[in-house]
Amino acid sequence: MKPVILDVSPSAGVDGGEVIIACRDVDTRRFGRFRVLFGSVEGRIIGASPHRVTVAVPGEAGQEAQPVPLVIEVDGERSPSVPFLVGRLIASELHPVTNPAYDIESGYIYVTYSGSRGQKVPCSIYRISPLGEKSEFLHDIMNATAIAFDREGTMFVTSRYDGTVYRISPFKEAEPFARDLGIATGLAFDREGRMFVGDRSGTIFTVNEIGEAKPFVGLEPSVSAYHLAFGPDEHLYVTGPTASSNESVYRISPTGEVSLFFTGLGRPQGLAFDVEGNLYVAASWRGRRGIVKITPQGVASLCVAGKTLVGLAFDDAGNMILASAQGEIYMLPLGIRGYLLELW
Repeated sequence: MKPVILDVSPSAGVDGGEVIIACRDVDTRRFGRFRVLFGSVEGRIIGASPHRVTVAVPGEAGQEAQPVPLVIEVDGERSPSVPFLVGRLIASELHPVTNPAYDIESGYIYVTYSGSRGQKVPCSIYRISPLGEKSEFLHDIMNATAIAFDREGTMFVTSRYDGTVYRISPFKEAEPFARDLGIATGLAFDREGRMFVGDRSGTIFTVNEIGEAKPFVGLEPSVSAYHLAFGPDEHLYVTGPTASSNESVYRISPTGEVSLFFTGLGRPQGLAFDVEGNLYVAASWRGRRGIVKITPQGVASLCVAGKTLVGLAFDDAGNMILASAQGEIYMLPLGIRGYLLELW
């Protein structure tokens, strides 16, 4: 009897991400002759029962910008296939600690090589061309952390080493723009063009057009970084991992009122919105890590499997750009329109 796949959760992933397959007619007693194939590439089976299989996504299957057929094979008998989207590796040997940044004007993706605290690295920011070519872009910012573009297309970068936001000139010169911002990590602009900076020791700052900063709200300190994003509702959303395993996404109104938008995540990090108001967070949800999608009504689901993802961004072609703690950058053609692109 052929095995049958009933459901795959989630239906997209990157190398090492854990996927759960609901199935029937799978004889797991013949484990040595039991395989899960992503196209022609075999996935590593983590656990199996006649009705449920957990498998790790093989990164080698992500060579094409289209879904691959996922099948269960037992003794040469294959289930009918279901489509599964494997993220394509576009760059490696980086060190992002939050979201990559997409420049809509040039089509380039920008990623930091942040390094450990106080580490001087040869290149602070790399860029990846629309053709997938990685090149050095900017040097001499210690512990470059978050990257964001303002409405004029100017790049700004935080340094968690010296608490400074740097403005990057067209000649790739890093000029201090705002100083004394604590352990400056997260960075975002609202619809009006105001800059917000997250100091992971507990303060969100607003910064005006001449670099003057003032505290906006206070939050619980983070053990790693604050991550900031504005939603279509014009509220600021913030994550900041602590020692807890049951963490929240903060929602902050334009007047500084803080509330909890969603609770129950493990180590939430980079976040981004689509134009429908759905929030995407690199986090763990119910023991599984990847990109968690949270609707405006607060309904959560894992939409991308990935063991070490720390951030994401959307390009103008509907691709989700994913950054991992191991330094890989992946591209997933999910057809999602990012809100940040609409904002500018």
